[in-house]
Amino acid sequence: MSKIKETITRVTSKLSPLNFLFLLFAGIVNAVGVTIFIAPVQLYDSGISGTSILLSQVTPSYLSLSFFLILLNIPLLLYGLKKQGIAFSVYAIFAVCVYAIFAWLVTDVFPIDVSIASPLAGTDLFLCAVFGGLISGIGSGMAIRFGGAMDGIEVIAVIFAKKVGLSVGTFVLIYNVLLYIICGIVMGSWILPLYSIVTYVTASKTVDFIVDGLDSSKSAMIITTKPQEIAKAISDEFQTGITILDAHGYYSDEPKTLLYVVVNQFQTVKIKSIVKKIDRNAYIAITPVADLFHGSKDHAA
Repeated sequence: MSKIKETITRVTSKLSPLNFLFLLFAGIVNAVGVTIFIAPVQLYDSGISGTSILLSQVTPSYLSLSFFLILLNIPLLLYGLKKQGIAFSVYAIFAVCVYAIFAWLVTDVFPIDVSIASPLAGTDLFLCAVFGGLISGIGSGMAIRFGGAMDGIEVIAVIFAKKVGLSVGTFVLIYNVLLYIICGIVMGSWILPLYSIVTYVTASKTVDFIVDGLDSSKSAMIITTKPQEIAKAISDEFQTGITILDAHGYYSDEPKTLLYVVVNQFQTVKIKSIVKKIDRNAYIAITPVADLFHGSKDHAA
């Protein structure tokens, strides 16, 4: 029992009420973009969200968009727990649940007719594609910015993309291209899948803007006088390798230590928080990594 309480305490200490507040807002915003603009005119969002829209269209009405959002996303987010950490998984599952619940409220509870057209853009596919992508992109970007995610496919991409020789962006792109092809075949029309590409591009660029550059990997160089504490905290949080180099200041000539670690797009905000919490005087430089090649396990950092 004491171990369970200790585990719960350790997990809750990593979670921020402010993050939950912003993730709540992110989930609501994402649901507005999808249910008010995208789904009513049978356009398709990207990733698991787009897959859920398609499945809700071809299955009985009681199997709703919200049902598939939870059914498909939660297992993927739990699968990524070891790679992304417990805090990320909790935040992401919370964001997805808010998205799913608010989508259900819009489609089945609120007095809003979203059955055949957008309440705001009517049947104008271009307006629905652009504004749906923009608004859902804001929600997804905020989810990533505050420690979570709105779609399980991004997590799977982080885990598997490099193993098959692809970047995260390329992995997600291939998934979405296949999704839109399947949508076109199933629905017997290519107009809606083609407009859905506009939605995807708009959302993707919006996410990039909100997160300030969504790259598959980023390298973090940390100059600190507390290397062991920071290295342990980062390793415990992300289960990743860290390279430690001796250094010294040019002007002060004081001994310092440089830590080098490669993280993914979901981890940059958290790593800055960890470092500043331990050493407020630490210097952190985070830069995009264009290509990342892993050696054998025995030679990993």
